[in-house]
Amino acid sequence: MEDKKTTKVNLWCFPLGTVGRDMVYVLVSNFLLTYMMFTRELTNAQLGAITAIMVAARIFDALNDPIMGNIIERTRSKYGKFKPWLVAGAISTTAVIIFLFNTNLTGWPFIWAFGISYFAFSITYTMNDIAYWGMIPALSKDSGARDAFTSRATLFAGIGNGLASVFIPLLTTGAMAIGGSTKSGYGAVSIIIGILAPLFLLFTVFGVRENRDDMSTPPAPLSFKKIIGTISGNDQLIAISICFLVQETGSMIIAGGLGSTYIYFTYGYRGGLYSTFTLVGMSATALLMIFYPMIAKKFGRIKLMGMLLILSIVGYIMMVASVAVAGSTAGFWILTIGYMLASFGQYGYYLIMMISILNTVEYNEYKVGTRDEAIIASLRPFLTKLSSALIVLITSVSYMIFGVTDYTNQISNYENQAAAGKITDAEKLDAIDKVLGTVNSGQTLGLLLIMIILSLVMMIFSYFFYKKKYTLDEAEYDRICKELAERKNK
Repeated sequence: MEDKKTTKVNLWCFPLGTVGRDMVYVLVSNFLLTYMMFTRELTNAQLGAITAIMVAARIFDALNDPIMGNIIERTRSKYGKFKPWLVAGAISTTAVIIFLFNTNLTGWPFIWAFGISYFAFSITYTMNDIAYWGMIPALSKDSGARDAFTSRATLFAGIGNGLASVFIPLLTTGAMAIGGSTKSGYGAVSIIIGILAPLFLLFTVFGVRENRDDMSTPPAPLSFKKIIGTISGNDQLIAISICFLVQETGSMIIAGGLGSTYIYFTYGYRGGLYSTFTLVGMSATALLMIFYPMIAKKFGRIKLMGMLLILSIVGYIMMVASVAVAGSTAGFWILTIGYMLASFGQYGYYLIMMISILNTVEYNEYKVGTRDEAIIASLRPFLTKLSSALIVLITSVSYMIFGVTDYTNQISNYENQAAAGKITDAEKLDAIDKVLGTVNSGQTLGLLLIMIILSLVMMIFSYFFYKKKYTLDEAEYDRICKELAERKNK
């Protein structure tokens, strides 16, 4: 029987550790491309180079995840196998992001420095991320408790995500930008988040007690064959991985840069607008984060997915309908409420996918006799990074197709003039408003349709694929856990 007191403490200390981590992830994943678009004058060649670097680094990062999972699985220390990597990854990641958002380099020297820093971030954040999510199977073997850990961790991840998503645009774009420009705003925000991330992680490092029973056995040699064999030999892991990749790509297209650019181009260059869009859009998901275990138990995953899909479809229809009154207050709120409904459905899918991946740990133990927690848990960030590579590609290609840099280069010029004290903040904002007044409505419509249609199509695909290929439902998972318990009692 698991220690209830330990479980209770873990239910607070484990999720608290991810608040700052997710703020870092949002800063880099959702705002790095926006930061560069609005603080650097980029040629198409330079934007293409940035895109290639980000895609290559994220693919490298994704491929590195199972390797990192295998390394963590082999770690034997008096602090366990997860916590040393949590600490090393957090501290090194802070150093990288502070440099990345505070360098004064421009042109091709900036592109080179960005490339080196971005690959470094891929390595440092992976250390921390794989170790963090890999801990969940070691916190409890009980299905209900694991649901609670996962939903609580995603709740606190959502808090970090929400805080970053609201305050980053507010403090970097428009009249409230720290230091009076987007460049200085991002520099200050990166330092604040870089400090908060390791501070929040202290809750997990010092407060969490994980199961270390497997630490008594000698680690298996680092083996690519082991990594490939674990993944390829688990048919349910492969099925849910495909499903998760498609769903995650679709759900994050709006947040990956297209959403903020569309808001600024259509409703004005004010960070508060995108903060409001994000805050309202994510507000309903907080209820799902809190009550997911109860809702999932009542309806079951498949039925719940069907309900969430219908809700998201309604939301995406509302977002398209906002075009009829685009640029007005009514149009903004129709767009924002539609995004809230769509996000609720998409986030529900994310929770279901997360838990479905983790449940393949017991399936793996049932089939081959080993749990391989860290390797299996590494698939979630592996797939998230693959999806982020696809999102960068989709976003950058969309920018090139619709000529977005024609306007962002002008905005960057005014931002840099304000940062250098050549023009006042008011003059900067007035000049940027005039630039945005020249944006063609067909360009903004194109951005909107790309992010809505792709998001919806990918969500529909993930629903039907999950329903057909993932057979590890609640009843089957409970049966497997019962049989594993019987094996150990023999």
